[in-house]
Amino acid sequence: MNAPQTDGLRVGLVGYGLAGSVFHAPLIAATDGLVLDTVVTSNPERQAQARAEHGENLRVANSPEELYDAGLDLVVIASPNKTHVPIATDALKAGLPVVVDKPLAGTAAEARDLASLAEERGLLLSVFHNRRWDNDFLTLQALLADGELGEIQRFESRFERWRPQPKGGWRESGDPNEIGGLLYDLGSHVVDQALVLFGPALRVYAEADVRRPGAQADDDTFIAITHASGVRSHLYVSATTAQLGPRLRVLGSSAGFVKYGLDPQEAALREGRRPSADEPWGVEPESMWGRVGSGESPQTGGGRPLQTIPGDYPAYYAAIAKALREGGEPPVTAHEAAAALDVLEAARRSAREGVTVELAL
Repeated sequence: MNAPQTDGLRVGLVGYGLAGSVFHAPLIAATDGLVLDTVVTSNPERQAQARAEHGENLRVANSPEELYDAGLDLVVIASPNKTHVPIATDALKAGLPVVVDKPLAGTAAEARDLASLAEERGLLLSVFHNRRWDNDFLTLQALLADGELGEIQRFESRFERWRPQPKGGWRESGDPNEIGGLLYDLGSHVVDQALVLFGPALRVYAEADVRRPGAQADDDTFIAITHASGVRSHLYVSATTAQLGPRLRVLGSSAGFVKYGLDPQEAALREGRRPSADEPWGVEPESMWGRVGSGESPQTGGGRPLQTIPGDYPAYYAAIAKALREGGEPPVTAHEAAAALDVLEAARRSAREGVTVELAL
C-alpha cells in the first residue's frame, strides 16, 4: 500500500470487531498526535462500517501482512485472542511498535518471549489494560494514597453481568486454542488491577464453572490472590449474576470503601460518543459515587460519599503517543501483562485440580 502524507503518527488497526470498533479506533482517532490510517478486516460489512465511522480516506486491508511495508508508526492488534502472538511477532520482526489488546498471549512464557523480541529490536510493546483508567480504579488509587482506609486487608472486585443466554463465537468457545472464557476475558482486567494496587501474587486459588446451558467456556469464575504485601484479593467475573454485587469493596484497618456500578466510558463508546475536549468525559452522577466509612452498610446510609474521579481511557493512547515520540516506558508493559498471565495460568490450574498454586517471586 502506498503511504499517504499525514500529520501525526500513523496507526494500523488489526480487527474491527467489538474491541477494534468500540475501543481502539475511537480512542486512537481522538488522540492528538495519532492518526488512524488503516483498518485490517476481511469482512466487507466491517470495512464499510470503518469507513463510515472514520472517513472515506481510511484505508482498509484484508490481512495484517499488508501493514508491514506501509510506512506505519504503530500496529494495534484487536483481533481474536489466538492471533495476538503470531501477529505481534510478525509486526515486531517487521520493525513496527505494537499495542495488543488484552490478554497479550495465552501463556506468560509467550508474553515474555514477545517482550524479549521487542527489547531486542528496540521497539515499543504495550498491552491495552484500559481498566486501569476506569473511574472507580482511579478513585481507589487516590484513596489508598491518602491512607484513610488504614492498612488494607481485603480487596474485592467484581465484573459481573446477567447474560443467561450464550452469544456464541470464539469468546465462548471451549477450544483452548481460542483462549476464550471469562477467566482470560474479564479476569485479565481484575487481576491486572489487583496486581497494580497491591503488588505481586504469592498464592492463587480459583473456582471456574460453566453454568449456562449450551455454554462451553467458563462463565462464572472466582479468583483468590494472596499478595506478597499481605493483602488478599477476591475477584469475581461472571455472566450469570442475577443480582450484581458492588464493583469494588475494599476493607482496611480504619475504614472501608464500597462502589457500585461500572465506569460509564464503555457504554458511551458503544453509543457512539467520542472523547472530546469540548465535553466532559468519563463523568458519572453523584448518585453513583462510592462511600467511605466504617461500621455500617453504605446501603443504609453508612459512611460518606466520595466523589468519583472521571474515567480516562484517552490517557492510554496519549501515553502511547508520548512514548513513541520521546521514548521511555509505555503505560502498560509486556512484563506487567506477563505477571497477570502468571496469575491466570495459576487460576486455571487451581480450578482444574482443586489446589492452591504457589507462585515464585
